[in-house]
Amino acid sequence: MTRIAFIGAGNMGLPMLRNLLAAGHEVRAYDVSPDALAEAVRAGAGEAASLADAVTAAEIVITMLPEGRHVRAVYLGDGGNDGIVGHAPREALLADCSTIDVASAQAVAAAASEAGYEMIDAPVSGGVTGASAGTLTFMVGGSAAGFQRAEPVLAAMGRNVAHVGGSGHGQAAKICNNMMAGIAIIGASEVCCLGEALGLDPKKLFDVVSTSSGQTWMMDHMHPVPGIVESSAANRGYAPGFKAALMAKDLGLAQKAAADTGTSTPLGSAAASMYRMLCHNGAGELDCSAVYRLLHGDL
Repeated sequence: MTRIAFIGAGNMGLPMLRNLLAAGHEVRAYDVSPDALAEAVRAGAGEAASLADAVTAAEIVITMLPEGRHVRAVYLGDGGNDGIVGHAPREALLADCSTIDVASAQAVAAAASEAGYEMIDAPVSGGVTGASAGTLTFMVGGSAAGFQRAEPVLAAMGRNVAHVGGSGHGQAAKICNNMMAGIAIIGASEVCCLGEALGLDPKKLFDVVSTSSGQTWMMDHMHPVPGIVESSAANRGYAPGFKAALMAKDLGLAQKAAADTGTSTPLGSAAASMYRMLCHNGAGELDCSAVYRLLHGDL
């Protein structure tokens, strides 16, 4: 059993927290949202009155937060409020599972290291479905020692836990993966629209593509046309497994990284633009596969 402070019990954080409890860990939760914190307590977590209260006796601190600015504030303090650094025991491992920009991840890790802490960045892939099922993939950046300490705990929440390099490399792997995913689901949606326009039956087209060179994970698991793949959000009115707004966020992070490194990513840029348009059209809360509806002319 490990004493864990879990900060951020939202859509992703809550099912991750539940899996930690199911694995026998002691979890103390904190969230700025009273409703989210109440859900965590109902799941069996201890209730912390403040951030400092959550981390005081933690062996591992796990955070799952929306953006880089939130991660900086929670770890380093904001507006005169103290953060995790300084309140958590120096021997505690800090593990940020948020998806944020590489620069923020590296800056927070450097500040934590300077204060005497071991910190990893460990963003996840798999969405709410993977978080609930405990089948997430963790992409871990940080030292080998930090990875070894974190791996048994992360394994309670995920099926794949990979050490991809030093500080910030987890975030780098995540945005590369999600840029590929965003491009792939747009490609699948375009193919479905073209096939329909040419008079092809969507199921017969899927049967061909899924056993040919055009086969992709996104087509097999997140097919954008209703009635083709059982697991697809399209069959549930595009209720989100991974929100379009989150895809837009991650593609934006990829484009920032591309600009910072002088990397040419024309397809990534086009995908980011399309997801911004999808969100502008009011579909940000739908599953990312709803980009098919935009291309189909339904939004």
